[in-house]
Amino acid sequence: MSGPDRGSVRLLLQAATARLAAAQVASPESDAAALLAHAAGEPRSRVLLREDVAPDVVETFEALVARRATREPLQHLVGSAGFRYLELAVGPGVFVPRPETELLAGWAVEQALAVRAATGRDPVVVDLCTGSGAVALSVATEVPGSRVHAVELDEQALVWAERNLAGSGVDLRAGDMATSFTDLDGTVDVVVSNPPYIPLEAFESVTPEVRDHDPALALWSGDDGLDAMRVVEQVAARLLVPGGGVGAEHAEVQAHDAPAVFATAGRWSDVRDHEDLAGRARFLTARRATNPGPRPARLAD
Repeated sequence: MSGPDRGSVRLLLQAATARLAAAQVASPESDAAALLAHAAGEPRSRVLLREDVAPDVVETFEALVARRATREPLQHLVGSAGFRYLELAVGPGVFVPRPETELLAGWAVEQALAVRAATGRDPVVVDLCTGSGAVALSVATEVPGSRVHAVELDEQALVWAERNLAGSGVDLRAGDMATSFTDLDGTVDVVVSNPPYIPLEAFESVTPEVRDHDPALALWSGDDGLDAMRVVEQVAARLLVPGGGVGAEHAEVQAHDAPAVFATAGRWSDVRDHEDLAGRARFLTARRATNPGPRPARLAD
């Protein structure tokens, strides 16, 4: 765009939306508006009311649109991602939290509140594969006084988690979830996890924003996508108090296989699956059996 209309907000957004749509960006109009607001350093609601913006804003905006057209994640470009009541710092090296995971975080919050209501004590919550720290920070902020612990293996992701969790009181540890928190064995009320769950064979079907920019450790999990889920089951079993709850996110196509990891272990009750707001299978929950028997648990209806 050139000439006297180059700074027109309407024309800038129109051109950017067309470019992003041509690049198969999922939400071109919304992304264009978000990028313009970021370039202008103003809230979206304010910048959309303006007739034009300064030349330096135009230059910054067009550079951002060009990067977004290559399918660089919007959140990397603006440096943050909204999650429940939080605004998290994100960028290269950390998994960008998704809106679908907000439901899992909400479940963890509800479980922690229920523990406090039933026992009168502060609940103990562990977040495995914390990534940006989104779920751990949600619990810590929405259930004040809860004792929240989180672990992350990826060194780059850990930097982002440290940034987001600074001052929150969350006990953040570096390491493999499989061997973490042995000091908490048998004392935890809630275990929550958004582990890697994409099968290796699904590489080509994953969107470029995820496949090319999210860290590999946060994505791939063996031939069936359930290698990490099996570890979550084992770790949750040793961490939880009898009757304690575990919740873990999975892929839509794992609606049966992911819960089956828990149902066939013989030490869980109330194993069930939950849908997201779009009606897609999204996360499982289970409760540590108080008297585990030799028979595998049945999936709850």
